[in-house]
Amino acid sequence: MNSIYTVIFAAVLPPFLLILYVWWKDKYQREPFSQIAKGFFYGVLSAGIALGLETALSAMMLVPNEVVTPFQAFWKAFVGAAIPEELAKLFMLWLLLRRNKYFDERFDGIVYASCIAMGFAATENIIYLFSNIDNWQSVAVGRAMFAVPGHWLFGVAMGYFYSMIYFGDMNWRKANRVFWIPVLLHGTYDGLLFLSNVSTMWSGIILMCFYIFCFKMLQYGRRRISEHLSRDKKDPTQAAFWQS
Repeated sequence: MNSIYTVIFAAVLPPFLLILYVWWKDKYQREPFSQIAKGFFYGVLSAGIALGLETALSAMMLVPNEVVTPFQAFWKAFVGAAIPEELAKLFMLWLLLRRNKYFDERFDGIVYASCIAMGFAATENIIYLFSNIDNWQSVAVGRAMFAVPGHWLFGVAMGYFYSMIYFGDMNWRKANRVFWIPVLLHGTYDGLLFLSNVSTMWSGIILMCFYIFCFKMLQYGRRRISEHLSRDKKDPTQAAFWQS
């Protein structure tokens, strides 16, 4: 029984630490713990929605079960994972923030999107660890280093653009970036991993590209965080553009 709790703890700890980190970065007006917990729970729900969408796509044979070509690698990465998962997260983010009185700073979009992303990642972690229970320790370490930070950075991008739209910092014609940028990051991340299993001859080079991509994505996320913190500092009113 203790081992079950250990596996769950290993699955939930990395998402919890990233939530704590982004909450700590919220320097000017931190969100209530009740809202943080609510965002995390919405992320858990988004995992269920995404699983349903992915199961439907697989049942309709729109996504291959086994990947044997580079095209299939990226098709499965985008259509079978990135699009349904980021769509589910975006829906839950909208549901969480549509009447949320605490959403009064640009950085809050990143905070709440991160909570949803980490709720999703924690749920996915539990599934993966119990599906690989014989070597769950190595799976937990690998996911803590890459998969969980990956989902967090997808969330940072989504929250960044959600706030850009909400506070009127972005032209509405570019509003679709709130969905397509996280999908592009997510699909590229998964696609490179799938491709490394397809092209065994080039797997070393592909994995090197994957590591470089992860590093660049981390730099991208840190810039987005700094940008919204800077905007919040310059605009203490924090009024959404349709409320100003």
